[in-house]
Amino acid sequence: MNTFEFVTDTATMCVFDLACLKHRLEDDADWWSIPNAEIQEVNKGNVAFLNLESDGKYSVSIVDAVDEPDACVNLKFSSGRVFFGAAEEVSSDGLEPEALRGGIFLEFPAGLYALHIKKTGFSISLAIKISDISTNSFCSVVRI
Repeated sequence: MNTFEFVTDTATMCVFDLACLKHRLEDDADWWSIPNAEIQEVNKGNVAFLNLESDGKYSVSIVDAVDEPDACVNLKFSSGRVFFGAAEEVSSDGLEPEALRGGIFLEFPAGLYALHIKKTGFSISLAIKISDISTNSFCSVVRI
């Protein structure tokens, strides 16, 4: 089990394979704060933006399973180098994440995955499962 912390001032966590957002590298730093842009990338399976309700410091545990998840997001891991952390570090403005606000980089075999999420206060549990689905069909941003 991996456990880590991160701090967010936008009440949002993101999870993504760096290769899946290369096309956003030259966009404005706040491209993802536009709901249509956020939902579009989430529905393509390029990123999970998890709206957390509150700014602050979060503790995250990557676990084998999550009972009664608050949300499930399908993701593509193209390169296998995946960032988990504050959305402020999402690829944009010529920069990629560096885990400056906490967070973690993990390596996975390239493929399709389902992220199962459970939030209790400032603690988040994530289970990452191999999947055969690469897209999502959210009509609004993902709130946990």
